Amino acid sequence: MSALSKEQLVDLRLLLSVEGIGPGRVRKLLAKFKSVEKVISADLVSISEVEGISENLAKKIVRASRNRTEIEDIVEKEQEDLEKYSAKIITIWDKEYPPLLKKIYDPPLFFYKRGAIKASDAYSIAMIGTRGPTNYGKVHADRLSGELAKEGITVVSGLARGIDTISHIGALKNGGRTIAVIGSGLDVVYPSENRKLYEEISEKGVLISEFPFGTKPDAMNFPQRNRIISGLSLGIVVIESGKGGGSMQTVSYGLDQGREIFALPGNVGVRQSEGTNLLIQKGEAKLVTSAEDIIVELEIKLKPVLGKNIPKEPVTLGLFEEKIYNCLDDGATHIDSISTNSGLSTSDCLVHLLSLEFKGLIKQLPGKMFAKL
Repeated sequence: MSALSKEQLVDLRLLLSVEGIGPGRVRKLLAKFKSVEKVISADLVSISEVEGISENLAKKIVRASRNRTEIEDIVEKEQEDLEKYSAKIITIWDKEYPPLLKKIYDPPLFFYKRGAIKASDAYSIAMIGTRGPTNYGKVHADRLSGELAKEGITVVSGLARGIDTISHIGALKNGGRTIAVIGSGLDVVYPSENRKLYEEISEKGVLISEFPFGTKPDAMNFPQRNRIISGLSLGIVVIESGKGGGSMQTVSYGLDQGREIFALPGNVGVRQSEGTNLLIQKGEAKLVTSAEDIIVELEIKLKPVLGKNIPKEPVTLGLFEEKIYNCLDDGATHIDSISTNSGLSTSDCLVHLLSLEFKGLIKQLPGKMFAKL
């Protein structure tokens, strides 16, 4: 359930239905009136006092209430669609709204989603590229997305053919999470061959769209979608791209949003590598060949999730290692106490303690103290 009531959603949709009103002007109106309800019920003079609102636009806002019944019907139908598709509307006032996205210049006031948005998704990397990748691009998109997923990093992409699809699959098959930002309504799967992947993402990740149910994947929708892909991510990795197109547009958004840009280098003369090589040449992207290159650059920002998705191998202990390990309590234990309690000499204890340290089970502290990890 959204933080906004049904009536508040109607007010918001009513305001946005006014020609010339977008998220930016809504924010300016809210700065003065504090709620959408008060904007809708305000008089012409008060609305005209808001920066960026002309008298003509103010008149349209005052007249907007005439269409309330029509907007109520739209919201009612939308509630039915949300229930049908197990989806939800997330507004910028909801706790679930991604904090990174909220900080961009023009965040959507609301979007639709299928699946769960998790706290770990704040540590996301976008992977984007051409719809017609080479084998080289396919191999490295699969490898890099898998490496990121194993580190607990969420992979964001756009569910398009080519690099997007490979990146989503690479994350999922390695036990990771992925976010797909689409340029159509949540009920319109595009491309159609990604229906199975679409359903898997809704179960193991999250699908996000700024567009109402029934919206077709028109070309004009994708620039709007691309700013969300970059907005959700700490960094953007371009696998293969020409000099123009959606990937370079997403990079442009990312640069404006202060995101780190990374690019996989490609062979000179190959069309799919012209964009990535140009980004590296201009110094707008850092050259990467592995997930480690990305992690090193963003280590401080990614630290809370790094390695959280790596399955831990079972550790086998020898007889004396187990005996010594059991002598350690929840705090720090001195070597003399370990020796006394285990019945082993200090030198033997130190040998086995070193082995336990190599296995990542304990750590040595100053003063010959040892503690469990």
